[in-house]
Amino acid sequence: MFLKHTKWALLWALLIVILCGIPGRDIPHISFLELLSFDKFVHAAIFFVLLFLTVRGFSVQTTFNVLHQSPKIIAFFICVAYGGLMEIMQGTIFEERSADVYDFIANSFGCIVGLLMYQWIEKKFLIKFIR
Repeated sequence: MFLKHTKWALLWALLIVILCGIPGRDIPHISFLELLSFDKFVHAAIFFVLLFLTVRGFSVQTTFNVLHQSPKIIAFFICVAYGGLMEIMQGTIFEERSADVYDFIANSFGCIVGLLMYQWIEKKFLIKFIR
């Protein structure tokens, strides 16, 4: 049951690893996007989505009671740690990639905004979102 309910979060996390592992030479470089720090928006957005999918998966699964009872806080810490792991892997394992503390900050910011939006939606609709 756990994998059934968390499959979208796990698939999204796999997509993040693939995207973070693309060699630097294969990533298009567009100067005006770099000026707008488009890269940081992308980092924040993918971790925003990861947090939403993880909270939802943890909320509806019933295999692990602790995940079901505290899905938001556990998902938040897992997603932030995953963002840090991706930066470490970019600095040590992936070819032509480098770790960037500002990317980690953007990843974490996406998680924070995702958590706040999730809580806002729950409160606004007075229901447990997607449970």
